[in-house]
Amino acid sequence: MSDECQTKARRSGREARRAQRAGPLPDHLRPVTPGMTSGRYRPLSDQDMLDIHRTALRLLAEVGLADATPSGLEIMTRVGCTVSEHGRLLFPKSLVEDTLAKAARHFPLYAQNPRFDLEPWGKKTYFGTAGAAVNMVDASGTYRESKIQDLYDIGRIVDQMEHIHFFQRAVVPRDLPDPYEMDFNTCYAAVSSTTKHVGSSWVQPEHLKASFEMLHKIAGSEAKWRERPFVSQSNCFVVPPMKFATDACRCLELAVEGGMPVLLLSAGQAGATAPAALAGALAQEVAECLAGLVYVNAIKPGHPAIFGTWCFVSDLRTGAMSGGSPEQALLSSAAGQMAHFYDLTGGTASGMTDSKTADGQAGAEKGLNHALVGNAGANLIYESAGMHASLLGFSLESLVIDNDTIGMAQRTIKGIEVNEEKLSFETIKDVCLNGPGHYLGSSQTLELMQTEYIYPGVGDRRSPNEWIEQGSTDVIGRAAKKVREILASHYPSHISEAVDADIRAHFPVKLPRERMLPPVASAAGIVDLAGKRA
Repeated sequence: MSDECQTKARRSGREARRAQRAGPLPDHLRPVTPGMTSGRYRPLSDQDMLDIHRTALRLLAEVGLADATPSGLEIMTRVGCTVSEHGRLLFPKSLVEDTLAKAARHFPLYAQNPRFDLEPWGKKTYFGTAGAAVNMVDASGTYRESKIQDLYDIGRIVDQMEHIHFFQRAVVPRDLPDPYEMDFNTCYAAVSSTTKHVGSSWVQPEHLKASFEMLHKIAGSEAKWRERPFVSQSNCFVVPPMKFATDACRCLELAVEGGMPVLLLSAGQAGATAPAALAGALAQEVAECLAGLVYVNAIKPGHPAIFGTWCFVSDLRTGAMSGGSPEQALLSSAAGQMAHFYDLTGGTASGMTDSKTADGQAGAEKGLNHALVGNAGANLIYESAGMHASLLGFSLESLVIDNDTIGMAQRTIKGIEVNEEKLSFETIKDVCLNGPGHYLGSSQTLELMQTEYIYPGVGDRRSPNEWIEQGSTDVIGRAAKKVREILASHYPSHISEAVDADIRAHFPVKLPRERMLPPVASAAGIVDLAGKRA
């Protein structure tokens, strides 16, 4: 065989092995899985956490929160809160401690497909999307306003991403200016696009009430919804520093009454709406979330509530948010620790790069943040994929690239397994004494190449020569190709046509049905399943 033929044969073999590795593995053989135990990285000492806790209790008892709604005042004073001379709602230490004792723990977050149910307790870690970006950014770096179709397409891609475990609303559909239509269609597009757990938000209780009716139809009944609520509410019930948000509080009360898990979201920005001192920012947000926990449990003791300390960061030179900073990684990691301090399900944010496009800056900032926050043991890591410009832009290509980054972070979470088999004494002995002097073909290598090692989906590990011969594509180009493939082929159909028609008959669904169906070829051209020419 000529040298050229041998080279082609080797390349063909390598490509075959790559194709085999790219195929899906059975769940029990995957090198990383959702909800692996974390917590090896600890930026706070035990004493640090205790000091933050004590400061939070003082803030609640001596400063309190302003602007409680009439219903909130009635609910929380009934369980022991008082009103200060300044009109602020005060939370006695004993009330907070009693609430912590009875708060919900070890509750699942359900998905429409039980395979994707989450168990976010202890130090199990899951990654997902979130945010309210107002723009989409394409592979060329061009920004445009986000639309309801974009939100649906993001969910379709999340549905296919192995390392993105839940889908929370990531963009605002700016083509729907009516607040009711925006809230309802945001929830509709999200639950229609994926069978994973969904998070959404509402600005008025009436909007949530309509969404509940839709969710009951999808679940089969209100009782079935309450058995497995597959949507959680992201609720910014507090306006930092230390004030209640009226409409959000009204939505919070309805969510609890309707059996929907609630993400108690405090999003102070260090140096702007929270102290510039990182410890102080964390103490304030812990206090705010503890107040939310009292609120929820005063409505319904033991209702599922996520301790959502989303501590954001300012660039103190300009006051602008800096979502990709190392300070952001520290604060989000510490937020995960504080949730563990209380043994509560905790949610925080990571991956909000300051970069405007999927470039080297984005990769560096997301990689640093995910590695630290993931290894700190946060249960639910939001905004982890697709985000740019500190939450102002969203990229479908980055969504795919970030899936790789999250997978790598998860591999560091899994760590190194040390046991007699993995210490490899017999394998080393056999290779050294009996040849061939390397481990490439050993039975252990072949056995572990899939279960111990993770491989990128769009990251490139080819030699320079192979890369040049195959088109010299960059990661954005490869991600763009993957996006096109998914959007051309993956059309979720878990909601039946009859149920969807019922929803459309009763509510203002703005996502065209034909845009949710796969195109099919006909003699007359490309026609969608609704019979309309694409």
